[in-house]
Amino acid sequence: MIRNYLKIAFRNLQKNKVYSFINIGGLAVGMAVAMLIGLWVYDEVSYNRNTQNYDRIGHVHNHVIEPLEKKADYATTMPQPVATVLREKYGHIFKHVILLQWAGNYSIKIGENNFVKSGQFFDNGVLDMFSVKMLKGNKESLNDPQGIVISESTSKALFGEKDPIGQTVKLNNKINSKITGVYEDIAKNSFLGDVQFIGNFENIKATFPDIKANETNWQNSSQRLFVQTNDNVSIDQANAAIKDFYFKDGPDNLKELAQKYQAILYLNPMKNWYLYSEYKDGYPSGGRITFVWLFAIVGLFVLLLACINFMNLSTARSEKRAKEVGIRKAIGSVKSQLVNQFLSESFLVVFFAFIITIVLVLLSIAPFNELTDKNIQLPISNLYFWLICLVFLLATSLLSGIYPAFYLSSFEPIKVLKGTIRLGKYASLPRKVLVVVQFTVSIILVIGTIIVYQQIQHAQNRPIGYNKESLIRIPMDDPNFNNNKLIMKEEILRNGVADKVAFSSSPVNAIWDNWNGFTWKGKKPESESSFSVTWINEDYGKTIQWKLKQGRDYSTDFSTDTAAVIINESAAKYLGLKNPIGEYITNDDTKQRRQIIGVVEDVVADSPFEPVKMGFYWYVKNPNDVGQMLIKIKPNLSANEALAKIESIQKKLVPSAPFQVKFTSEEYGQKFKAEQRIGKLATLFTVLAIFISCLGLFGLASFVAEQRTKEIGIRKVLGASVANLCQMLSKDFVLLVIISCLIAAPIAYYCMNNWLQKYTYRTEISWWVFVASGVGTLLITLFTVSYQSIKAAMMNPVKSLKSE
Repeated sequence: MIRNYLKIAFRNLQKNKVYSFINIGGLAVGMAVAMLIGLWVYDEVSYNRNTQNYDRIGHVHNHVIEPLEKKADYATTMPQPVATVLREKYGHIFKHVILLQWAGNYSIKIGENNFVKSGQFFDNGVLDMFSVKMLKGNKESLNDPQGIVISESTSKALFGEKDPIGQTVKLNNKINSKITGVYEDIAKNSFLGDVQFIGNFENIKATFPDIKANETNWQNSSQRLFVQTNDNVSIDQANAAIKDFYFKDGPDNLKELAQKYQAILYLNPMKNWYLYSEYKDGYPSGGRITFVWLFAIVGLFVLLLACINFMNLSTARSEKRAKEVGIRKAIGSVKSQLVNQFLSESFLVVFFAFIITIVLVLLSIAPFNELTDKNIQLPISNLYFWLICLVFLLATSLLSGIYPAFYLSSFEPIKVLKGTIRLGKYASLPRKVLVVVQFTVSIILVIGTIIVYQQIQHAQNRPIGYNKESLIRIPMDDPNFNNNKLIMKEEILRNGVADKVAFSSSPVNAIWDNWNGFTWKGKKPESESSFSVTWINEDYGKTIQWKLKQGRDYSTDFSTDTAAVIINESAAKYLGLKNPIGEYITNDDTKQRRQIIGVVEDVVADSPFEPVKMGFYWYVKNPNDVGQMLIKIKPNLSANEALAKIESIQKKLVPSAPFQVKFTSEEYGQKFKAEQRIGKLATLFTVLAIFISCLGLFGLASFVAEQRTKEIGIRKVLGASVANLCQMLSKDFVLLVIISCLIAAPIAYYCMNNWLQKYTYRTEISWWVFVASGVGTLLITLFTVSYQSIKAAMMNPVKSLKSE
């Protein structure tokens, strides 16, 4: 019986090649989109889940209430003594308590070759905590304070097939290290996915005395702290135990501060790190999970659009199948058999579409990975994947075929065979509703995509407070740069490569230091916020071309500048000083007073979508105290020519350091990467959604033209022009699209307005977006149906009227 169903279904597909192509092609594209989005969603939600202790790992956070504004805030870094106390007094709660240094790039010299690899330093226990699979060595490989373990790919890149165990290396020509293990490359969708080697945090403390000194300093919160609970302790139980940590176990001076800020210690579980990276009221709330849900819904809707095509074309051609249904029922077929027949046709269409889908996904997965910055593979060797595909296949078959099957099998045989069946003026209503659904979804996607790009453009056009063009940065981590920095600067200027060269403690477009504990004239007792701090020399402002609003820049002509400070406009506003020039800011810990000598326009150093943080710029006289060189390349030089000269100068002065250069414009551009990726994905899915919708519209227009062939012939004989006939055939479709526009506009506005609320610095939703989207969709609709309309209108009426 099933074989007979499939045979008849296959014959019907062959008989109606155009409609078969539209159904199979539309479903293939829709299913390919759904599959790609499904793979992307799986990769996102499985982030960090390759870690065995996933449910018991947490990142220690502070939750505070800002006394002045009563606003909740949070901190992700801790004083080092917090880790000491957690180990000593909370051992019954935590299996591992691990401090870590921020991830960074390190130069590694092997023979005459310099390599740059990303690495991170942790307290011992990290290999067990993050389920790192060791290929050489074991989980105790980091017991050696100078030990580092490297990834398998890094081992091959550095040593080829040689055994790296026991090899001594120097990181940044400063950190003495010994390779004690090799681990299997970690999946990219995990916390350590971008790290190429792991070191012992003790080595960092031994190399950098200031970090070592903070082991007992409760005032310095510069390290992140991770914990793993014991097997019988949940994250919630641990949170309850450490909630009042500062009141029970902090020093007396910190208890008073904790009382003022209502400080609470809590664990942010590993499941939140990636998908819930945004905060509300001091706790994780939203982030990438929004886009995961968004694209999951988009994938389902795109698949639904393809299924709607099948439903519409199947029911539209119902009169062509009516006699077949009547004869089958007359010779004894029951309704269930007819339903099975039509569902078999649906399954066959979906099966052929699925084969094409697999091919499309295999062809498109590489560019899709490049677009999404992923390493997704189609798991064709995984049995579970094929089981999910089977469910997917059956679900799509039912979704697209259930309505046509019951609709077609409901015809009464007597009326059909007598030729008295009339579908009525409302017979096409379900099809019209489905077309409206299709174009409503497509128009919402169009509007959403335009607003995403508007938001990106709005932030990119924001004044950033400096000139990022022709500005480059060289990290100077190698100690051999010391005492050569000023020489290198003079050589660069002497060679005519740059207009200005400056030194700073951090990049222009990043904040690396945040300080609190300052006093100024008129400060309210409850006012206590952190300020970004950047150390700069006298040429910094001229090099980045910032804009002074009040006062003056740093200068070697003033010996008092070592006790001065330049503040940004946000800081000036927060301090509440009517005329800040000449006023003093005092550090509560060191009691050092700094006089305000200048106010500069806000420099966008953090997110371009958020307000600029209050900032201080402190003068540094000795460039050896900071690690970044900023160079403003002369405009008449090409980047390649300038970099070649700078590299030659560096190699001559500091041959041990690899030449690393960062373009400030590119670094700033990275801040838009997430939004730009969302915009590109949205554009892709919108184009495919419109394509699928138009494919179905083309099929319906073809059917309507075929159905009204004689009417068109009669109208032509009576004098109707081609334009009149095109208008007659197109107006119903245009009306449906207009209805779709009216439905889509408020839905799109509501959704996109909510999305924009997450950005403090955001664009306004303009009325023209809705008009442009509607007009554009109408033009696409007219273009789609015009071919069939013109073809039908141009047909010779003699041929159409003498048919049959």
